[in-house]
Order: sequence, then C-alpha cells, then structure tokens
Amino acid sequence: MKTFRSTGLCILAWILLSAPVFGQGSAGTGGKIEPRYLVDIPTAGMLAKGSLALDIDFYQEGGVLLGISAGIFDRLSFGISYGGSKLIGGEKPVMNDVPGVNLKIRVIEENIALPAIAIGFDSQGKDGYLKELDRYRIKSAGVYAVASKNYSLAGFFSIHGGVNYSFEGSDDDRDPNVFAGVEKTLGSVVSVTLEYNLAANDTDHKAIGRGRGYINAGFSLSFGGGLTLGVNVKDLAQNGGNLKVANRTVHIEYVKSF
Repeated sequence: MKTFRSTGLCILAWILLSAPVFGQGSAGTGGKIEPRYLVDIPTAGMLAKGSLALDIDFYQEGGVLLGISAGIFDRLSFGISYGGSKLIGGEKPVMNDVPGVNLKIRVIEENIALPAIAIGFDSQGKDGYLKELDRYRIKSAGVYAVASKNYSLAGFFSIHGGVNYSFEGSDDDRDPNVFAGVEKTLGSVVSVTLEYNLAANDTDHKAIGRGRGYINAGFSLSFGGGLTLGVNVKDLAQNGGNLKVANRTVHIEYVKSF
C-alpha cells in the first residue's frame, strides 16, 4: 500500500513540476471547447458564456448519469446532475440520493507563464450511490482548486493538477485529497487522457479502496458541432478490489452556444 501511495505522489509531483517552454490555448476539440473534466477529475476548463452542455455517463451495473451545465459568464459556470444504477436491465433501479450540483469559477486566466486556475464545488460522485455508506463509489470532489496548463506539441498537450476536500460519506475519512492528469490530442478530433486520483479520503476501515488510488484512462472522439463521444477504462490499479478487469464507462458530451 505504501509503495502505491509513494509512487502516486512521485507521479503527481512530476506532472505538476513539468515545464515545457511555450504555453498555448485550450486543449480538446481542436482548442475550441475546453475540457471541463478528464475522466473523473475536474480541470480549469470552462464553458463559454452563453453555452449549454449536456453530459451523459453510462457506467457499471446499468448506471446512467445525466448532467446539464451552463456558462453564466466566461469565468463562471453552474450545473446540475442526476441518475442512478440498474436503470438498464430488469432489476429495481437504485437512484442517487439527491441531485448533484457543481459551480466553477476561473480565478486566473492562462498565459505563457501561468496556468489557468479555477476553484469550485461539485457534489456529484461517480459510479453509483451506495445508500448503506451514504456516499458514491467514487467520492465527489466537494470543494476543489485545480490548475491547467496547455502546450503546443504535435497538437495540444495539457497538464492538470489540484486538491479537493469531499464532505461525502458517513465515515470520518475526510482527509484532503490530490489529483492530477494529462490530455493529448491526436489531430483535431481525437484525444487521449490519463489521470490519477490519490483517493486519500478513502483509506480508513470503511474504505472501498485499497490505498492505491484510482488510475483512469480515456479516449474521446469529436464529431464536430459540439458532440463528443468518450470511452473510459477506470481503476487500472484495481483499487476498488471488486473488479477482475478495469471498469469501462461511456461518456457523451454535447455543447451548444447561444
């Protein structure tokens, strides 16, 4: 366990301290639509003012999560989400306890020297709500701060890292947490992502995780007009302990400007 956590911290430090020479604009979808999340972790990416985003996640146990977000200003966005597990199939659905809400404010714009920095709140956890533990399988971010830096490297290459504090769960394991990730575009329509969530707030005696943190990877394809399809492979380190192979999810995003 200590080996996994030490390795994770070393990877996080490398990501945050890496410093390519020239900064560029936003990554993702040819630089036109900023990625607001990688797989699960938030970025400093924002919706443009007057934009609406529809997000649909399909996850394990027939789960579906629907979210709607709006760009109130260029530096302020708000969204709500709701869903449940076992919606697909013949079993009785298990709905989330309450709708999730998210609010993000970008406090610093990216330039050549500095990353974009955003602060926010997100109460929406991932991969299903567990009523007996009063939490999601993957805890929500809660209050967070995240920095994102984009570079020109045969397309776009972006680095993201942040800290968060989740209020979720009936246990007392509410330690501050850290996360980081990278995204690389391949041409103007394809991007791949890799992220690491240390999950420091999921390690006590009621924990779901094994103390390894969550390593997730994703592949997304933009069809133009604001429509993106993503396929994710989650928990590659098998931190959850109940999967023989990695957890596969599908994400659909549609962004429309008005």
